[in-house]
Amino acid sequence: MSMGQPKFAFFNIDLQVNSYYIRIDCHIIELISQLSMICIAARTLEWTVQTKPFVRMARRSSTDVPKQNLVLDAIDLVCNLRGCGWDWSQGMYVPPETHPTSSRLAFAISALASGLKHIFLSGTIHSAVKSFSPDTFGSVDGGTIFDDTLPPHLRYLRSSIIALLCAFAVYSLIKANYEIIVVICILIFRQNPDQCPPLIDSPWRATSLREFWSRRWHQWFRRIFIFLGGKPFSLLFGRIGGVIGTFLASGFIHHLALLPIDPSSEMWRMVLPFGMMGAGMVIERAVSGNRTGGWMGWVWTMCWMVLWGNVMVDGWARAGMLGSPSVVDGATPIRQPIERL
Repeated sequence: MSMGQPKFAFFNIDLQVNSYYIRIDCHIIELISQLSMICIAARTLEWTVQTKPFVRMARRSSTDVPKQNLVLDAIDLVCNLRGCGWDWSQGMYVPPETHPTSSRLAFAISALASGLKHIFLSGTIHSAVKSFSPDTFGSVDGGTIFDDTLPPHLRYLRSSIIALLCAFAVYSLIKANYEIIVVICILIFRQNPDQCPPLIDSPWRATSLREFWSRRWHQWFRRIFIFLGGKPFSLLFGRIGGVIGTFLASGFIHHLALLPIDPSSEMWRMVLPFGMMGAGMVIERAVSGNRTGGWMGWVWTMCWMVLWGNVMVDGWARAGMLGSPSVVDGATPIRQPIERL
């Protein structure tokens, strides 16, 4: 009988671990489905009120001769969130290319190496974040990043470090996902490298909020946010309303993304920090116009981002989002050194 207890104990632990991953996997599936439905609904509504047809810009084929393929163009229009290669993306900043463009293979190999590197970075940083408090926000049950047992200056220093780590983890995850998608597009769908331009351009180097959000950060949902929030608010409150409305729409959609993980998540925890990004851009323009830059602009940008990033990350942490498993959770040789730090 005594030999049976360890087996039951091991079975219980294994069952708990498996249910933990099943729970997270279900949330991820729900999250992807929900974001997909939001994108489909928003683009369907936009295309319904569109007065002019979208025009496909000239693109290179495998023989460098422009040619038309209605099926491929239709698929590209549906899946192309930034609008690269279409007339409706004109005016959007595209970062400079960092991969070699001498051949598809060289481009794909470079993108794959970058993707694997950023997968490792994202998982490593994520594990470091969870190590701050494994039993609260480091678990799927969630918890606040603000430790009430610490004095205020240490409490907010700790939360700011966590927020910064989360920012780099999100950056690495987005970068990794895009690079893997690029490899698939180049090798399987035979696209040209110039059809897969870089997504993010070193956001930590931004010297103004305007530069961060319009040039440095990814522009995947830019058009959707402008259509759902920017245009309606600009009709009511002018240019300032358009700026703030765009970020309010972003905050609302980020809140919807949390609902599959935590249905009781409070909306203001996403809407407030994103709305304050718009308010910060309005303040920035009112004080210095378009001349914000230099080291003072960098300090201003990073301080504003960290200030409201604390609120945003705390919303993620309370919902249990930071407790989700990462790629290094099952890689013991990688995880052990991180846990010893």
